[in-house]
Amino acid sequence: MLNHIRIRNYAIIDHLDLEFDNGLTALTGETGAGKSILLGALGLLLGDRADSDSVRSGSSKAEISAEFDLQKLPHIVQWLQHKELDSEDDCLLRRRLSADGRSRAFINGSPVPLQDIRELGEMLVDIHGQHEHQSLMKPAMQRQLLDDYAGHKDKLQKLADCYKQWQSAQQEYDELKAAASDRHDRLDLLRYQVAELDALALQEGEAEQIAEEHQRLAQGDRLMEETQAALLALYDADENNAYTIISQQLSAMEDLSQTDKNLQPVIEMLTSAMVHVEESAAHLRDYLEHLDNDPARFHELEQRLSTLQDLSRKHQCEPGQLTRIHLQLQSELEQLDNADDNLLQLEQTARQLAEQYQKLAAQLSKSRQKAAKKLSKEISGAMQTLGMSGGQFEIAVNHQESKHSPYGNDQIEFLVSANPGQSCKPLAKTASGGELARISLAIQMITAKQGRIPTLIFDEVDSGVGGGIAEIVGQHLRTLGESRQVFCVTHLPQVAAQAHHHMQVLKQADNNNTITQIQPLDKEQRVEEIARMLGGIKITQQTRAHAKEMLEI
Repeated sequence: MLNHIRIRNYAIIDHLDLEFDNGLTALTGETGAGKSILLGALGLLLGDRADSDSVRSGSSKAEISAEFDLQKLPHIVQWLQHKELDSEDDCLLRRRLSADGRSRAFINGSPVPLQDIRELGEMLVDIHGQHEHQSLMKPAMQRQLLDDYAGHKDKLQKLADCYKQWQSAQQEYDELKAAASDRHDRLDLLRYQVAELDALALQEGEAEQIAEEHQRLAQGDRLMEETQAALLALYDADENNAYTIISQQLSAMEDLSQTDKNLQPVIEMLTSAMVHVEESAAHLRDYLEHLDNDPARFHELEQRLSTLQDLSRKHQCEPGQLTRIHLQLQSELEQLDNADDNLLQLEQTARQLAEQYQKLAAQLSKSRQKAAKKLSKEISGAMQTLGMSGGQFEIAVNHQESKHSPYGNDQIEFLVSANPGQSCKPLAKTASGGELARISLAIQMITAKQGRIPTLIFDEVDSGVGGGIAEIVGQHLRTLGESRQVFCVTHLPQVAAQAHHHMQVLKQADNNNTITQIQPLDKEQRVEEIARMLGGIKITQQTRAHAKEMLEI
């Protein structure tokens, strides 16, 4: 629901702040007062193309903002959350237009592309009449109106889910089938590569172990020579080995410690050193005993290492990664070996989903055709009361099995004959502005409970009618206002008198400066405005009495 609108320096509006309520609000005023300016400002806010001429003369920029109540509009809250523009219960739209033609759009204070504010605007406000916001002209909206009226939410969800699964299976099948021509060559290569790696039989971590062992055998002579030399220097030499030297110094320190106890720590460290040297010598003897300089083993490792390096270069990886590549190639080989079975299974799955989709689409189409007949009859009946006697409304449901979408394979089209004896033709091509507005009113009246858009604006829906028909138009609008927020720009007192709220548009000229104002009317002011609409320039007491009577009725 539109709660508030604020306009600054737009066209001939200097500044304007208006609060709105639920129900039907009538906007009236003399011809040329600027009733269409408010709709123009709202249209600009909702994403219409900006024009620098819209900025009030002498101002650098125009700004329009509006606040909407979203408490009963969960689908719009969800849209805002998806765009990361969510707020609590209210939504603030703002449009700023500079005199140089540049404009910026904001939702809840965040700058957004114009397309976003236009998309959101189409969910918040629907303007009917000679205006580009006529959603009734859009095929998608025509389909949605019919589906909402028929209560097809569950049917549409099932159909959309089936369509998504079908398209996914079909795409997977097409991709696998397209790859079939290259499959045989790939299979030959995979079999050869897997056989090579099978013969290698490389174990996890084996490549690193082979490299270490090969390095050790390659340095075998050096390891033996330098290890033996170390053993002699530490323990096995007849003279001047480390163990003997440390033993001699330990004895000397023990003698000296009898004189100075401060040498005791040195004695302890030398004793420990003798133990470590002796243990080191024992380890070196054990190492030399098990040191393997087997030339045959070295040759075997050289051959295996060479094979590992060759295969690593072939697969462009490190030797240690060959086990992982082996598993990947085995998996791909298995998949390709089973590709025929997989292709057959995917083909069967896609066919079953296609059949299920067609079945669900046919059921939806049948339900649409039934609902279309009922809705067409009700709208045609409403048209008779709105000054379109003999007019007919028809909803065509054309089922096309070759055309698929998440919404089924029906083409929904609204057709109308505004005059008796004429055949029904597409709504967009035959209805005049006033006729279109009244047809929109008839549709909104019938589908009010299912309607998604909370705020409706009817611009001159009473064009070309008067008398009793005008009163009926007003009654319809008032009834619609019981469930939706409705604004009506009108020049007929029979319509304005039906409104829950009344606003008057005034144009004032002073010192070559023209200003449009809009003011809410109280009870007495409404009587005067209705009287003006009834009587023209000269308003009599009789005219006022008539106006008062219309408001009381």
